[in-house]
Amino acid sequence: MPAEAIVEVRGAGKSYDGTVEALRDVSLALPQGGLSTLLGPSGCGKTTLLKIIAGLIPPSAGEVWVKGKKVDGPGPERAFVFQDFALLPWATVLRNVAFGLELRGVTPEQRHDIARGYIEKVGLKGFETSYPHQLSGGMRQRVGLARALAVDADIILMDEPFSSVDEQTRRKFQEELLDLLKIERKTVIFVTHSIEEAAYLSDQIVLLSPRPGTVSRIIHPAIERGGKNPDEIRRDKNYLDVVDEIWQILKRYVV
Repeated sequence: MPAEAIVEVRGAGKSYDGTVEALRDVSLALPQGGLSTLLGPSGCGKTTLLKIIAGLIPPSAGEVWVKGKKVDGPGPERAFVFQDFALLPWATVLRNVAFGLELRGVTPEQRHDIARGYIEKVGLKGFETSYPHQLSGGMRQRVGLARALAVDADIILMDEPFSSVDEQTRRKFQEELLDLLKIERKTVIFVTHSIEEAAYLSDQIVLLSPRPGTVSRIIHPAIERGGKNPDEIRRDKNYLDVVDEIWQILKRYVV
Protein backbone atom coordinates (compact mmCIF):
# COMPACT_ATOMS: atom_id res chain seq x y z
CA MET A 1 0.00 0.00 0.00
CA PRO A 2 1.38 3.48 -0.82
CA ALA A 3 2.99 5.11 2.22
CA GLU A 4 0.72 8.15 2.04
CA ALA A 5 -2.49 6.12 1.79
CA ILE A 6 -4.46 5.01 4.84
CA VAL A 7 -7.11 3.23 2.74
CA GLU A 8 -6.55 1.32 -0.48
CA VAL A 9 -9.32 -0.22 -2.57
CA ARG A 10 -8.05 -2.94 -4.89
CA GLY A 11 -10.25 -4.03 -7.78
CA ALA A 12 -13.43 -3.91 -5.70
CA GLY A 13 -16.72 -5.01 -7.24
CA LYS A 14 -20.17 -5.55 -5.83
CA SER A 15 -23.14 -7.44 -7.26
CA TYR A 16 -26.50 -8.06 -5.63
CA ASP A 17 -28.33 -11.35 -6.21
CA GLY A 18 -25.96 -12.03 -9.07
CA THR A 19 -27.93 -9.68 -11.33
CA VAL A 20 -27.43 -6.05 -10.25
CA GLU A 21 -23.80 -4.96 -10.57
CA ALA A 22 -23.29 -1.89 -8.38
CA LEU A 23 -19.51 -1.55 -8.62
CA ARG A 24 -16.88 -2.90 -11.01
CA ASP A 25 -13.10 -3.02 -10.60
CA VAL A 26 -12.74 0.04 -8.36
CA SER A 27 -9.16 0.79 -7.37
CA LEU A 28 -8.08 3.91 -5.51
CA ALA A 29 -5.89 5.16 -2.68
CA LEU A 30 -7.20 7.54 -0.04
CA PRO A 31 -4.58 9.69 1.70
CA GLN A 32 -4.14 9.90 5.43
CA GLY A 33 -5.32 13.12 7.05
CA GLY A 34 -7.29 14.33 4.02
CA LEU A 35 -10.93 14.60 3.09
CA SER A 36 -11.77 12.43 0.08
CA THR A 37 -15.19 12.68 -1.53
CA LEU A 38 -17.02 10.02 -3.53
CA LEU A 39 -19.15 11.80 -6.12
CA GLY A 40 -21.21 10.61 -9.07
CA PRO A 41 -24.70 10.20 -10.51
CA SER A 42 -27.48 8.56 -8.50
CA GLY A 43 -27.11 4.81 -8.32
CA CYS A 44 -23.39 4.77 -9.15
CA GLY A 45 -22.48 2.89 -5.96
CA LYS A 46 -21.08 5.69 -3.77
CA THR A 47 -22.74 4.50 -0.58
CA THR A 48 -22.06 0.87 -1.46
CA LEU A 49 -18.35 1.65 -1.77
CA LEU A 50 -18.39 3.58 1.51
CA LYS A 51 -20.01 0.63 3.30
CA ILE A 52 -17.47 -1.77 1.81
CA ILE A 53 -14.65 0.42 3.15
CA ALA A 54 -16.45 0.51 6.51
CA GLY A 55 -16.65 -3.29 6.53
CA LEU A 56 -20.45 -3.17 6.78
CA ILE A 57 -20.89 -5.18 3.58
CA PRO A 58 -18.37 -7.43 1.79
CA PRO A 59 -17.21 -6.87 -1.78
CA SER A 60 -18.12 -9.48 -4.37
CA ALA A 61 -14.66 -9.06 -5.89
CA GLY A 62 -11.42 -7.40 -4.88
CA GLU A 63 -10.46 -6.22 -1.44
CA VAL A 64 -9.97 -3.19 0.79
CA TRP A 65 -6.94 -2.51 2.97
CA VAL A 66 -6.95 -0.09 5.90
CA LYS A 67 -3.74 0.83 7.71
CA GLY A 68 -1.97 -2.12 6.12
CA LYS A 69 -4.59 -4.71 7.05
CA LYS A 70 -7.20 -6.35 4.87
CA VAL A 71 -10.76 -5.40 5.82
CA ASP A 72 -13.00 -8.31 6.78
CA GLY A 73 -15.56 -6.39 8.83
CA PRO A 74 -15.99 -3.23 10.91
CA GLY A 75 -13.01 -2.09 12.97
CA PRO A 76 -12.23 0.42 15.73
CA GLU A 77 -10.17 2.55 13.35
CA ARG A 78 -13.32 3.39 11.34
CA ALA A 79 -16.47 5.25 12.42
CA PHE A 80 -19.59 5.76 10.30
CA VAL A 81 -21.87 8.82 10.22
CA PHE A 82 -25.18 7.75 8.67
CA GLN A 83 -27.39 9.88 6.45
CA ASP A 84 -30.43 9.09 8.62
CA PHE A 85 -28.58 9.79 11.90
CA ALA A 86 -29.14 6.20 13.25
CA LEU A 87 -29.57 7.48 16.81
CA LEU A 88 -31.04 5.45 19.65
CA PRO A 89 -34.50 7.04 20.08
CA TRP A 90 -34.80 5.98 23.70
CA ALA A 91 -31.40 7.37 24.73
CA THR A 92 -30.33 10.88 25.64
CA VAL A 93 -27.80 12.87 23.63
CA LEU A 94 -25.14 11.97 26.21
CA ARG A 95 -25.94 8.24 26.00
CA ASN A 96 -26.02 8.33 22.20
CA VAL A 97 -22.63 10.01 21.94
CA ALA A 98 -21.13 7.67 24.53
CA PHE A 99 -22.67 4.54 23.00
CA GLY A 100 -19.62 3.47 20.96
CA LEU A 101 -17.42 3.88 24.02
CA GLU A 102 -19.91 1.83 26.05
CA LEU A 103 -19.61 -1.00 23.53
CA ARG A 104 -15.84 -0.86 23.93
CA GLY A 105 -16.07 -1.30 27.69
CA VAL A 106 -15.04 2.21 28.70
CA THR A 107 -16.13 3.00 32.26
CA PRO A 108 -19.23 5.20 32.68
CA GLU A 109 -17.27 8.10 34.17
CA GLN A 110 -14.66 8.07 31.38
CA ARG A 111 -17.10 7.72 28.52
CA HIS A 112 -19.39 10.44 29.84
CA ASP A 113 -16.44 12.83 30.23
CA ILE A 114 -15.33 12.11 26.65
CA ALA A 115 -18.88 12.40 25.32
CA ARG A 116 -19.46 15.73 27.05
CA GLY A 117 -16.29 17.09 25.45
CA TYR A 118 -17.44 16.19 21.94
CA ILE A 119 -20.99 17.37 22.59
CA GLU A 120 -19.49 20.77 23.36
CA LYS A 121 -17.23 20.65 20.28
CA VAL A 122 -20.20 20.14 17.94
CA GLY A 123 -22.15 22.96 19.57
CA LEU A 124 -24.68 20.98 21.62
CA LYS A 125 -23.63 21.85 25.15
CA GLY A 126 -26.76 22.08 27.28
CA PHE A 127 -28.59 19.35 25.34
CA GLU A 128 -26.96 16.37 27.07
CA THR A 129 -30.24 15.18 28.59
CA SER A 130 -32.39 15.80 25.51
CA TYR A 131 -33.77 12.94 23.39
CA PRO A 132 -33.55 12.70 19.59
CA HIS A 133 -37.22 13.54 19.07
CA GLN A 134 -36.64 16.84 20.88
CA LEU A 135 -33.90 17.89 18.44
CA SER A 136 -33.95 19.38 14.95
CA GLY A 137 -32.52 17.40 12.04
CA GLY A 138 -29.36 19.46 12.13
CA MET A 139 -28.91 18.86 15.85
CA ARG A 140 -29.43 15.12 15.41
CA GLN A 141 -26.72 15.09 12.76
CA ARG A 142 -24.38 16.86 15.17
CA VAL A 143 -25.04 14.06 17.66
CA GLY A 144 -24.09 11.51 15.01
CA LEU A 145 -20.84 13.35 14.28
CA ALA A 146 -20.00 13.66 17.98
CA ARG A 147 -20.59 9.93 18.42
CA ALA A 148 -18.21 9.13 15.55
CA LEU A 149 -15.53 11.46 16.92
CA ALA A 150 -15.88 10.20 20.49
CA VAL A 151 -14.56 6.72 19.69
CA ASP A 152 -11.35 8.35 18.38
CA ALA A 153 -11.34 6.44 15.11
CA ASP A 154 -8.66 7.37 12.59
CA ILE A 155 -11.15 7.32 9.70
CA ILE A 156 -14.58 8.94 9.65
CA LEU A 157 -16.92 7.72 6.91
CA MET A 158 -19.79 10.11 6.20
CA ASP A 159 -22.75 9.17 4.01
CA GLU A 160 -24.39 12.38 2.74
CA PRO A 161 -24.43 13.73 6.29
CA PHE A 162 -25.81 17.17 5.39
CA SER A 163 -28.44 16.18 2.82
CA SER A 164 -31.39 16.44 5.18
CA VAL A 165 -30.84 20.05 6.29
CA ASP A 166 -31.58 23.35 4.57
CA GLU A 167 -28.96 25.12 2.46
CA GLN A 168 -28.03 27.67 5.12
CA THR A 169 -27.48 24.96 7.74
CA ARG A 170 -25.62 22.83 5.21
CA ARG A 171 -23.11 25.60 4.51
CA LYS A 172 -22.62 26.19 8.23
CA PHE A 173 -22.01 22.45 8.76
CA GLN A 174 -19.45 22.41 5.94
CA GLU A 175 -17.52 25.25 7.54
CA GLU A 176 -17.73 23.71 11.01
CA LEU A 177 -16.57 20.33 9.70
CA LEU A 178 -13.43 21.86 8.17
CA ASP A 179 -12.73 23.79 11.38
CA LEU A 180 -13.20 20.65 13.46
CA LEU A 181 -10.92 18.59 11.24
CA LYS A 182 -8.13 21.13 11.67
CA ILE A 183 -8.22 20.20 15.35
CA GLU A 184 -9.03 16.49 15.14
CA ARG A 185 -6.82 15.69 12.11
CA LYS A 186 -8.91 12.72 11.03
CA THR A 187 -9.11 11.07 7.62
CA VAL A 188 -12.59 11.61 6.20
CA ILE A 189 -14.29 9.73 3.36
CA PHE A 190 -17.38 11.68 2.38
CA VAL A 191 -20.29 10.81 0.07
CA THR A 192 -22.32 13.62 -1.51
CA HIS A 193 -24.49 14.39 -4.53
CA SER A 194 -23.46 18.06 -4.44
CA ILE A 195 -20.71 19.22 -6.80
CA GLU A 196 -20.31 22.48 -4.86
CA GLU A 197 -20.02 20.64 -1.54
CA ALA A 198 -17.38 18.29 -2.94
CA ALA A 199 -15.34 21.17 -4.36
CA TYR A 200 -15.57 23.18 -1.14
CA LEU A 201 -14.64 20.39 1.28
CA SER A 202 -12.33 18.03 -0.54
CA ASP A 203 -8.63 17.41 -0.83
CA GLN A 204 -9.45 14.66 -3.32
CA ILE A 205 -12.61 14.00 -5.34
CA VAL A 206 -13.27 10.52 -6.74
CA LEU A 207 -15.74 10.68 -9.62
CA LEU A 208 -17.66 7.46 -10.23
CA SER A 209 -19.37 6.52 -13.49
CA PRO A 210 -23.01 5.36 -13.72
CA ARG A 211 -23.75 1.80 -12.57
CA PRO A 212 -21.74 -0.28 -12.48
CA GLY A 213 -19.65 2.36 -10.77
CA THR A 214 -16.03 2.62 -11.82
CA VAL A 215 -13.47 5.36 -11.18
CA SER A 216 -14.01 7.91 -13.92
CA ARG A 217 -11.62 10.62 -12.73
CA ILE A 218 -9.75 11.69 -9.61
CA ILE A 219 -9.52 15.45 -9.06
CA HIS A 220 -7.33 17.27 -6.53
CA PRO A 221 -8.76 20.77 -6.06
CA ALA A 222 -6.00 23.38 -5.85
CA ILE A 223 -8.01 25.65 -3.59
CA GLU A 224 -6.10 27.81 -1.14
CA ARG A 225 -8.26 28.02 2.00
CA GLY A 226 -5.78 29.60 4.40
CA GLY A 227 -6.77 33.07 5.55
CA LYS A 228 -9.91 33.16 3.42
CA ASN A 229 -13.45 33.27 4.71
CA PRO A 230 -15.98 30.79 3.23
CA ASP A 231 -17.53 33.32 0.87
CA GLU A 232 -14.12 34.21 -0.57
CA ILE A 233 -13.39 30.52 -1.17
CA ARG A 234 -16.68 30.08 -3.02
CA ARG A 235 -15.78 33.01 -5.27
CA ASP A 236 -12.23 31.76 -5.82
CA LYS A 237 -11.39 31.04 -9.47
CA ASN A 238 -9.91 27.63 -8.62
CA TYR A 239 -13.08 26.66 -6.76
CA LEU A 240 -15.28 27.75 -9.68
CA ASP A 241 -13.02 25.93 -12.14
CA VAL A 242 -13.27 22.69 -10.15
CA VAL A 243 -17.06 22.96 -10.01
CA ASP A 244 -17.19 23.49 -13.78
CA GLU A 245 -14.72 20.66 -14.48
CA ILE A 246 -16.81 18.21 -12.47
CA TRP A 247 -20.04 19.36 -14.10
CA GLN A 248 -18.59 18.94 -17.59
CA ILE A 249 -17.80 15.32 -16.72
CA LEU A 250 -21.00 14.45 -14.86
CA LYS A 251 -23.43 16.11 -17.24
CA ARG A 252 -22.58 13.44 -19.81
CA TYR A 253 -24.27 10.97 -17.48
CA VAL A 254 -27.47 12.97 -17.02
CA VAL A 255 -30.32 11.54 -19.07
